[in-house]
Amino acid sequence: MSLTTHRKTDLLRDVELFRGVDPEHLARIADAAVEVDFPAGRPIARQGEGGPGFYLIVSGLVRVVRDGDVIARLGPGEFFGELSVLDGQPRIAQVIADEPTTCLAVASWDFERLLLEEPHLTLAILRGVARRLRAVTEDHRH
Repeated sequence: MSLTTHRKTDLLRDVELFRGVDPEHLARIADAAVEVDFPAGRPIARQGEGGPGFYLIVSGLVRVVRDGDVIARLGPGEFFGELSVLDGQPRIAQVIADEPTTCLAVASWDFERLLLEEPHLTLAILRGVARRLRAVTEDHRH
């Protein structure tokens, strides 16, 4: 499958992290995104290693494993890798394709370049990360 920039932009528009990002900036992210296919069983990201990019699942299913425990399963429209892209730290979990999976991937250096060039995009993504952090924090109250 070869996705057009228009289709990539549509996929990105539905991602919670990019809520509030205007269409022009979504198109810039889409231009930087490449389609990557992973066969079933293939690690996409490895815990403890540097993060090469941000991934949006287009089709397929992945499992997220931390210290040997499956902590999540992600499917189309869900994403991973944003923390390592933003903070430059190693991945906190491993992500493995459970079935043939296609992702849109944005390399760390391209993502960072866009954030440096576009303050409005940076602010929108920062707000998206804050929403996710708030949701996780509220879910784990005592």
